Amino acid sequence: MRLLKRFCVLILGLATALAMSSVVRADSVTDWNAIAIQIIARSTTHPGATSFLDSAIVQAAVYDAVESITKTFRPYAIRVPGASGSTAAAVAKATRDVLVNRFPPSQFPSLTGTLDTTYNDYLTLHGIPTSDPGIAVGAAAAAAVIALRANDHSFPNCSATPLPPNCDFAGSNAPGQWRPTPSDIVLPGASGPSPPPFAHMLAPWLATVTPFTLTSPSQFRAPEPPSLTSKRYASAFDEVKRMGARTNSERMAEQTDLALFWYSNYLVLWERVLRDITTANQLSIDDSARLFALANLAMGDAVITAWDTKLHYHFWRPYTAIHEADNDGNSETISDPNWLPLVNIPNYPDYTSGANNVTGAITRMLALFFGTDEMTFTVATTYALANPQIPIITYHRFSDAAHDVVNARIWEGIHFRFADVQARKQGRHVAQWVFSHFLRSVDADDHDDHEDEGDDE
Repeated sequence: MRLLKRFCVLILGLATALAMSSVVRADSVTDWNAIAIQIIARSTTHPGATSFLDSAIVQAAVYDAVESITKTFRPYAIRVPGASGSTAAAVAKATRDVLVNRFPPSQFPSLTGTLDTTYNDYLTLHGIPTSDPGIAVGAAAAAAVIALRANDHSFPNCSATPLPPNCDFAGSNAPGQWRPTPSDIVLPGASGPSPPPFAHMLAPWLATVTPFTLTSPSQFRAPEPPSLTSKRYASAFDEVKRMGARTNSERMAEQTDLALFWYSNYLVLWERVLRDITTANQLSIDDSARLFALANLAMGDAVITAWDTKLHYHFWRPYTAIHEADNDGNSETISDPNWLPLVNIPNYPDYTSGANNVTGAITRMLALFFGTDEMTFTVATTYALANPQIPIITYHRFSDAAHDVVNARIWEGIHFRFADVQARKQGRHVAQWVFSHFLRSVDADDHDDHEDEGDDE
């Protein structure tokens, strides 16, 4: 079968695979990306989708630090005047400064309490003196990006009085509208602890964060979801009810395996893919910094785009839809009060999918960067309860991974197909925008653009 042919079982297993990913290093960009993502992913105050904001800021600063010295591509926030010195020093300092700004050691000792030791050890290991001018370049680049994002409406103080806008959203009990759901699934969460039962929407403020590259959060807002009384809705309802159920589903074993494989921390998963692809292709420091910045800016804006759409339509999750089908006005949908999805229900609306927005963005960005959709690469799951015989999948097209994520979220029982497909389109559009308008060569013609290819299903 097509699905089974793309599975690549590694003899050494998941632990060895993950270790290999961290051992093989291309340059300071991949080194410090691995350090940054480990810190960001462990944060409990910047959970889930919000973590993509942190990684985008880190990689934008790293990019400006490198390009200030090499002067190959146009800056994102700053071209540091008179920049010189070691690019490795600039990358290390830029990353260190952004992380300390986002997670001050005095407040987050478990995250950045030892970061200065890591930073100093890195300089020593690479023979970089503390007087290297690249350090000042990295500091200036980080300061510029931090200043640019200082009032971006992210992470508001939601314990303040009066409450800032979009600090809380509890939905509605009207048909078709999202509302908090129980969290009684046995499977543990993929990205840390599961939300408590009937938790309100995670980070509704994310819908109004100032984008990194887009003109507004709504620039690529998805069209309205299908009417509850439509055949399209009934078809999507039937599919997720049959294929996404926790018990007595119609999934084949390999479909369940794929669903659990992609029940992952998407930040950790895709950053590892970026590091592996960068290493395999032996990218220069210029290209490495640019690829990481382009990908992370696109994923950051894709998350903002997804949350804008989620909060605008606040469409209900399949769990609620299946339990409340008697009230949706559609004679082709049948309720089941005992239905449960395969995995935990995320505490935010269905439409559109954040995972597919992010995946659509990064897979499209990789295809644009390398000029082809065809490349052999591997993806490693981050989910501890995935099938241990399938810790890694080998893909030969970026779009094949995006296709699998669309199906996986349906088979997990947490998204309708239209929420996944529209999200993938949004992510692709965001990537196209970022690639066409930002971090271009200093010699690029401003009138050149890159027309988007037609979206597949």
